[in-house]
Amino acid sequence: MAAAAWFPVAFLLRRGERSLVSQTEGEIRVTRALQEKFPQAVVIKVVDISGGCGAMYEIHIESEEFKEKRTIQQHQMVNQALSEEIKTMHGLRIFTSVPKHRTD
Repeated sequence: MAAAAWFPVAFLLRRGERSLVSQTEGEIRVTRALQEKFPQAVVIKVVDISGGCGAMYEIHIESEEFKEKRTIQQHQMVNQALSEEIKTMHGLRIFTSVPKHRTD
């Protein structure tokens, strides 16, 4: 009988809720670094888009820390937060935004 495949599990932070998702070790490492640097984030999503080898990631972050900053400044903040992790990457797609406040 073949052994069952084991996948690391992490949580996707979304508006104060956590949802269970399977992630690679690299995705977990990058997510933790971003959670540490962006404690006000309501969404942090990290996806290895290199097929699991950790060469390229797509990152979505929604945080108040980006308020009143231009997109380039927001992306510089992410790059700085991941300065060590970026050394082993070939590419990074960054999507940042400020949370939309609900009025209802």
